[in-house]
Amino acid sequence: MFKDFEPFDIHTGVATIHGVKKGSGAPLLLLHGYPQTHVIWHKIAPKLAEQFTVIATDLRGYGDSSKPEGGENHVAYSKREMANDQIAVMHHFGFERFYVAGHDRGGRVAHRMALDHPERVQKIAVLDIAPTHWMYTTTDLEFARGYYHWFFLIQPYDVP
Repeated sequence: MFKDFEPFDIHTGVATIHGVKKGSGAPLLLLHGYPQTHVIWHKIAPKLAEQFTVIATDLRGYGDSSKPEGGENHVAYSKREMANDQIAVMHHFGFERFYVAGHDRGGRVAHRMALDHPERVQKIAVLDIAPTHWMYTTTDLEFARGYYHWFFLIQPYDVP
């Protein structure tokens, strides 16, 4: 699906992040949502690589990236830690400033990245996420039935 893209596996100190890279323009990091992998970008990434250096990764815990232990309170899977992985990937390729587009969970990781590393994120596109704080503070039975999988994912190991 990623013809002429270079696959990579980069160890960030805590996790090994898998991804693909192609292009020679401004750097653009693509982050997938739940439950996808970098493959979600397979139709648009080749077109984007005509203008950008596209880097599409699997977030830690997804696809071919490693799945480190979560630790106390699952902190190893926080958006902050996932964002730090991506900062390390971009640094590995020599990109200290870059564009980032994230879908769903990847959008949340991109948002955290922009908050923690504003000097690194040149521009951000956040796709298909809802305002979580508002949603959880106004949750009712109808919402819980419609988004049962969100509540499934917060159960203790090894339920999800």
